[in-house]
Order: sequence, then C-alpha cells, then structure tokens
Amino acid sequence: MNCKKLGIILKGIITENPVLILVLGTCPTLAQTGSVISALGMGIAATLVLICSNAAISALRKIIPDTVRIPCYIVVIAGFVSVVQMLMHAYLPDLYDMMGVYLALIVVNCIILGRAEMFARKNPVFDSVLDGLGMGLGFLVALLLMATVREVLGNGSFAGMEIPFMQSVRIPILTQAPGGFLVFGILIAVMNKITEKQGGVKRKSFTCEGCPQAALCGKTSCTETTEVTANAGEERKDGENA
Repeated sequence: MNCKKLGIILKGIITENPVLILVLGTCPTLAQTGSVISALGMGIAATLVLICSNAAISALRKIIPDTVRIPCYIVVIAGFVSVVQMLMHAYLPDLYDMMGVYLALIVVNCIILGRAEMFARKNPVFDSVLDGLGMGLGFLVALLLMATVREVLGNGSFAGMEIPFMQSVRIPILTQAPGGFLVFGILIAVMNKITEKQGGVKRKSFTCEGCPQAALCGKTSCTETTEVTANAGEERKDGENA
C-alpha cells in the first residue's frame, strides 16, 4: 500500500477524526460511551456500514441520478444497517439489546452520509473503502477513549470487570449525561492541541466541505447565513426606529 492510500486511512483516525475533529456523530458518541462494550459494538457496527456503503455508493456513482442521490444513499445505508442489525440480533443478542435504538439510527448517522456525499461519490471503489475504514476506525477509537475514561473513573470497572482499587474513588457523574459532555469536551480540547502542534486542522474557515447537509443547503459558506441574519436584524431595527 503506497503512502497516498495509507494517508486516506490515517486522516480519518487523526487529522479528520469524525468525532474529535469534525464533531460528527455526537448522539451515539454520548449515548454509547457509558461502557466499553457498548462503545466497541457501536464502533464496529458503524465501521462495517461505512465500508460497505462507501463501496456500494462509489460503484454506483455514475448510475445514481444527481437529483435524488441523497435518498438513494439513505436506501443503500439502510440496507447495510438492516443486515448488521439482523446479524447482531441473531448472534450477539445481549449487545443488540444494550445498543437499543442507536443501532438502527446508524442509518442517519451524519458521518456515514457525509462520507458518501463528500468522498464516495467522487472517488473509485478501493479509495472509498479505505476512506470508510479510516473514518470507521477514527470513530471506534474516539468511542473507546471516551468509554474507557467514563467507565473506569465513573464506575470503577473496565468492560464490565470491576477494578478493586477504583471502587473507592469513583466519580458517578461521569457515567451520566453531564459527565459524557465533560469528557467529550476534554478529549476535543486535547485533540485540538495535538493537531495544532502538528500544524493540522485550521478552524478559521466556515466552508461547507465535509458538511453532510451541504447539498441540501445551497450555501457556499455558513457565513452567508450569518450575514443574512445580521442584515435582517438591522432592517428590523431601522423599521422600528422609523
């Protein structure tokens, strides 16, 4: 595998991590990181769907009409999610029950839809598979990091196994929603610091690259919306003063 192909995988894990850099997939990230087991299950399921949907959408990119591509992507993704659901229900029923509704909601996970729109429809199948693998691994790593911190410090256990010396110093709030937001914010700050030292992601631009809603929005930059809102506010004030 040459450096270019390896770079496609690595960018999803580090420089374009979907959770800690692009801040996508926040719902399952916060909901499924109370335990390492559920985080592992969600990460693997999402990775499989990412790889398969990227490959299928890339293979069909010249056939899918541009005007209905988003609904077509959702149908493809939903098909793979259904397969993963049925397999998990049949062979891993306890994990299936643990993940609950969030397994089905992979269909509308903005990471998967975003990669279909921004990468798979523009690149060949093999590159799209590598992109899905990299983004999936990045998602999995972020979930495992959050789940490890929350379960070890919040519950005094790891993957359901108690850690004796942690039982007396547990911080129960970390297993609850506020603790999830706290750990999430800290990890994002740490990742920002790491990428900043490496000359990585610049956050001054508000362009639509990477946004899964870009095709539906019609804007070229989020600053357009800000400017329109500001102008509307000024017009209202002028009208009231008149």
